[in-house]
Amino acid sequence: MTRKYFGTDGVRGRANEHPMTAEFAVKLATAVGSYFARDAKNHRVVIGKDTRRSSYMFESALTAGFTAAGMDVFVLGPMPTPAVGRMTHSMRADLGVMISASHNPYHDNGIKFFGPDGFKLSDGVEHEIEAMLDTGNYAPNSSRIGRVTAFHDAQYRYVEFAKTALPGNIRLDGLKIVLDCANGAAYKIAPEVLWELGAEVIKYGVEPDGKNINENCGSTSPDVAGQIVRDTGADVGICLDGDADRIIILDENGKAADGDQLMALIATSWAEQGRLKHNTLVSTVMSNLGLERYLETHGLALKRTPVGDRYVVEEMRAGGFNLGGEQSGHIVMTDYATTGDGLVAGLQFLHMLKERQVPASVLARRFEPVPQMLKNVRFAAGSTPLESADVQIAIDRGTERLGQDGRLLIRKSGTEPLIRVMGESSDHALLENVVNDIAQAVADAG
Repeated sequence: MTRKYFGTDGVRGRANEHPMTAEFAVKLATAVGSYFARDAKNHRVVIGKDTRRSSYMFESALTAGFTAAGMDVFVLGPMPTPAVGRMTHSMRADLGVMISASHNPYHDNGIKFFGPDGFKLSDGVEHEIEAMLDTGNYAPNSSRIGRVTAFHDAQYRYVEFAKTALPGNIRLDGLKIVLDCANGAAYKIAPEVLWELGAEVIKYGVEPDGKNINENCGSTSPDVAGQIVRDTGADVGICLDGDADRIIILDENGKAADGDQLMALIATSWAEQGRLKHNTLVSTVMSNLGLERYLETHGLALKRTPVGDRYVVEEMRAGGFNLGGEQSGHIVMTDYATTGDGLVAGLQFLHMLKERQVPASVLARRFEPVPQMLKNVRFAAGSTPLESADVQIAIDRGTERLGQDGRLLIRKSGTEPLIRVMGESSDHALLENVVNDIAQAVADAG
């Protein structure tokens, strides 16, 4: 079934353009609230947000819709996405909402929903909600208007939880850490956690102004933080994204290690401790071939899913796995959280750094990646470039040229009007030619 409003991670788009308008947010919240508050009992929803200026607008619009549907609203303020998932469950809420477009620029925004178990909504529930929106089959009841409460303890609760995610009795005393919060949702929480655990924290990206979220900072732009690591002689750097569900690690030389490297480290460490369920890591089709080969040498399996942390989590829940993630830095550890949690994943790395007493560069480079090239090709609204015969011919030709030692993945983004063309091969010149040829064919068709 084709999705009309929901993508791979909630509803997302440019603020003040459909569907990301205040008017639609009221309708969406009323429909979702009606879905989750179908009886006369008291129902509650928690709402967190990142630091975009539009997040405050959507917070007000969603609050209006939920209260109209009879739900009591608890406003959490700026909070990481994983914190909202956890607070939804711990506060016995029927629903959780995170207002964020994650790593996207400030002019974009999104609305993500969590069910009462703290996990993101299933495809089936989202389809039902879309049907309600299309048919108008939801109606506020004048006798059931909800209340609104500003819940000021949320940040402190999450600080205390995150501290417990540092295994054992290890503290971070003696570590100098550069922490880049992307001017996003974790700008208060993450520095507080690391400082309370004893670290010397050099903060960057902690001065949000509503427009600078992810701007030359965070997990998608780690260069400045890397330079700060080098300039200050820090032991390690941690770069989060706008809603703090992603992480990139920087070693003592300021060199970045992506989610694949961190997953390789955690998977082998947990396997040695007997903690890795079914000796399997779950990741997406985007993860590097080098990760798969590295796991195989350690007797571990890699189970791949479509792109999107929601699909990783669905596979983890279905198969009883407890570790998964994405190359982009989503690290999902269901022993701790219901979605990717950049801060908790970072604490896993810092624990091993203190325990093993080796430089961050030793831990952060688990395997040699197979050369990988990714090109994003923007296409016009209404265009379907992947259905073009010329594009299919280019893909078939590229697959044949790469052979068994390479890999191609061409897909439509679930959050932006982009076709992502990714290839892997040990022959870098061949890889570049193949990816460029396919990207050009997509551009011509789009």
